[in-house]
Amino acid sequence: MRKFLQKASKSFALPSKPSNASTGTTGLQPKFMVPPVPHPYPWEHIALLVTDDALCIRPHFSDNNASSQSLTYIRIPFVKGADVEELSATNSDGLDWSSSVVAYGILGLLELFTASYLLVITSRAEIGHHLDPTHVVYNLKSITPIPLVPDKARMAVNTIASRNITLTRPPPLRSTTEDVLTPEPSNSNVDKAPWPDPTSSTTPRVQFSTEDAVRVITPVKADTEHGLYASNSAASSTSDVISIASEGSEAISPIAKTIAERLSFWNRIPKRTPVPTSNVKSEPPLAPVSARKLESIINEQEPIQELEEKIVREIIREFTKGGMYFSYTFDITRSVQHKKELLAKSEKQNGILADLNALPSDNHINAASEHPAPAGGMLLDRQFWWNEWLIRPFVDAGLHPYVIPVMQGYYQIAQFVIPSESPESEEETSVDYTIVSRRSRDRAGLRYQRRGIDDEAHVANFVETETIVHVKRADVDNVFSFMQIRGSIPLFWTQTGYGLKPPPILSTDRTFEQSLEVMKKHFARTVVSYGPHQCVNLAEQHGKEGVVTEAYRKGAEQLNNPDVKYHEYDFHVETRGMKYENIAKLLTSMEKTFEEQGFLWIANNNLMTEQKGVFRTNCIDCLDRTNVVQSSFARYILMKQLSGVGIANPNIGRIDLVFNDVWANNGDAISRAYAGTSALKGDFTRTGKRDLTGLLNDGVNSLARMYSSTFSDWFSQAVIDFMLGSRTVAVFSEFLHRLQSSDPRDLIRLSKIRAEAVATSVARVLPEEERLLNGWTLFGPEDLNVKLSDRFEEKVLLLSAKAMYIIRYDYSLEKVKSYTRVPLGDITGITAGSYILSPLEEASRDPVQNAGFILTWLNMNQVTRVTSYSIRNTVEPRLSGLQAKLPASTSFAAFKALPVDPAHLRRAGSSFSYSNDHGADTLSNATTCKEAVELIVESIQQFVKWGDVVGLQEAQKMTTMYAKMEYGIKRLLWLGG
Repeated sequence: MRKFLQKASKSFALPSKPSNASTGTTGLQPKFMVPPVPHPYPWEHIALLVTDDALCIRPHFSDNNASSQSLTYIRIPFVKGADVEELSATNSDGLDWSSSVVAYGILGLLELFTASYLLVITSRAEIGHHLDPTHVVYNLKSITPIPLVPDKARMAVNTIASRNITLTRPPPLRSTTEDVLTPEPSNSNVDKAPWPDPTSSTTPRVQFSTEDAVRVITPVKADTEHGLYASNSAASSTSDVISIASEGSEAISPIAKTIAERLSFWNRIPKRTPVPTSNVKSEPPLAPVSARKLESIINEQEPIQELEEKIVREIIREFTKGGMYFSYTFDITRSVQHKKELLAKSEKQNGILADLNALPSDNHINAASEHPAPAGGMLLDRQFWWNEWLIRPFVDAGLHPYVIPVMQGYYQIAQFVIPSESPESEEETSVDYTIVSRRSRDRAGLRYQRRGIDDEAHVANFVETETIVHVKRADVDNVFSFMQIRGSIPLFWTQTGYGLKPPPILSTDRTFEQSLEVMKKHFARTVVSYGPHQCVNLAEQHGKEGVVTEAYRKGAEQLNNPDVKYHEYDFHVETRGMKYENIAKLLTSMEKTFEEQGFLWIANNNLMTEQKGVFRTNCIDCLDRTNVVQSSFARYILMKQLSGVGIANPNIGRIDLVFNDVWANNGDAISRAYAGTSALKGDFTRTGKRDLTGLLNDGVNSLARMYSSTFSDWFSQAVIDFMLGSRTVAVFSEFLHRLQSSDPRDLIRLSKIRAEAVATSVARVLPEEERLLNGWTLFGPEDLNVKLSDRFEEKVLLLSAKAMYIIRYDYSLEKVKSYTRVPLGDITGITAGSYILSPLEEASRDPVQNAGFILTWLNMNQVTRVTSYSIRNTVEPRLSGLQAKLPASTSFAAFKALPVDPAHLRRAGSSFSYSNDHGADTLSNATTCKEAVELIVESIQQFVKWGDVVGLQEAQKMTTMYAKMEYGIKRLLWLGG
């Protein structure tokens, strides 16, 4: 085994240890500086070593000299939630680093239900050099998750080692199937560290089946196989469903049989038997599994491990489907002009400090420039730093040389040649054309889950696109830059994904004044960053999109901001008949704006001009129409830039061939990130012409987008929220319950709404002479004296010094519908315990997270009043079917604690507690529903009987076959791929 790992550690041609790793400090907090000293840039290669109790990491160098051996190393104990620690190499306890394996860096640390996972980069593709040979940009291709559990970690690292060995072996004999391992082409620009790829062959031990029915990478058990996590392309996101044979199955209905055959969540396939390395064999066929009755399948409890595996796969898919980029040597999250502005500001500050003789010795912070000093770091634009939350344990520990910032968007470096204008001269001019799109992580997500704006004034699908032109003429080195932005219409609006062309609608729970207020905040932020805006709205002015366009127009008028100009261009009307050449009319109308904004021009490091404004373009999706118009704007500016260096009449055909391809690729990348398919109207962007073939292709893409938004985007959205740190693992419990996840911003707003409901109830119901002790929002049946019902609602429960108030509240109208007052002296008992309403998924069966209580009282003194339109508003107590079992003078009410999400301070999205004395949330320390219930019942009465409110068996009896069938179908469509 040691020889095996020693070979694996030599699979890369690695650079020697950098000689410019000088020391110093930056004076900034660690979380804002990536990376500071002693090493200026992230390590390009790291060594991974598994010990009995920890995973050890250190930088890897090819020379293995004494200086490299004296470095510190990182130790991550095999304990869930353990801290990352840096230790001196002198205290390495005899670690044998010759057995280590090599990877390209660390993406982050992931903590889930049963274990933590270290995500390491094992494959990358070089995109090119950004204005300097040392500024290499990479596309992230493959990630390996290493579970921080001894046996699993060894298995994952051994898999990396086997991949390293295959990359250094001589080519095997050509097989009759393309699924057998083939060597990498010698001119390949893709660097691959070892990890099995579900879309291509990566190990000589396996021949992949040509049938779609069986995926050999699908695991049997998480503790025996980790290849299920691997993904390095969008294709790897395909279904992992295992087909089930139906021979010998019982006679059941076709629908139930289909669901039983397709639902993989409750199936267990036979354990894969490892085969010797020397033998190349196919995987053994899976044993047939008979179809079972639907009820027995659904009632079978699937382990949480299955959900954990799916989460890891989805996170890897998000980072490896083609739109993530990084660099070891410079910051890719900021534009050229932004870096120059930061550099000028830094130099000005340093000049003032130098005049005062107060300049520190570590003053050379040159991160804003295109050539950062060795002692400097990357001053990142955090809205484009997509793995910040995952890598935070390393940032907080000050381990900046291991921090690799990853950006989502698109990066392409192309080149075209312009022949000489003079027939006598054969001299050609080479032009480097680079496009960089940076997609914001604020309000990140997929198209139908994230629309419009949120309360923090962030819009969905916000992307800045920078085009950089590098051309040398007459010994003058010219660099041009032009910036454009796109973003969802800055209003509160939504659009459901159920349908091929669903209409966008304004949010019914928000007023126009509220939208206008956040619109002001949004433009106030972006104008500071980009200068005056010329907003170009490409959405329809009439029809389905007309209502949102009209509201945007009205908001822009009332905004009355001289730095925000608004222009409408109904793309579909203006280009009717697929006449996209009519976009030239829009360019003509914008000529004055082009002149006012200009572009960045640097000649031989001398600043010639700056861009003084930006085009903000949008349609409904900010994808297809937006990309076509932005490419037209960029082409207009390119011609201006070339004319500035004396290229007045370039060969348009040669330029357009490269230009159109670059912009079409850019549109496809942004579309895949937001909608799941390539951009519509891509044929025009690539060729400049719109034809019937492209129209038919758009129809196929539209259907694919509808399927994606309806059946798969909900889980993907929950994963995106989790990996960005917006939600905790509680989001997956919510997803299993609702099969969709809430917007984190909506959860914060919901907590405020609940607080207002408590405050309104206090003002409307509580007499002045009664002192409020506490108040909560809880879940319960609409009627009293029932525990299970078809109709549940959120209620407000107030505790005063004299009585309990059970309040039915109308959240839409913000008013009290009715209330029941129960004197404290009439309360006869409280029963608290598990309150399970659904046995269909593991999260809803957990008694710790599904808790409630029953409040029982003598009803002789209870008072019930309702909001009515007559002077009579009292009601007589009515008996329900279950109440007949109680004494005639007794009533009860059942309450269930709302879900607890510890991700947000002061229990955003959870049960809210209101105190009139200090306004504090008395449930803020509760991390589970059971703890919240304990705090509530102890506040009401000290003597509590503990027992099930509704136990699992009772919930199973009350669950109808229709409910099980409905849930099974949803699981099939949304979770089963």
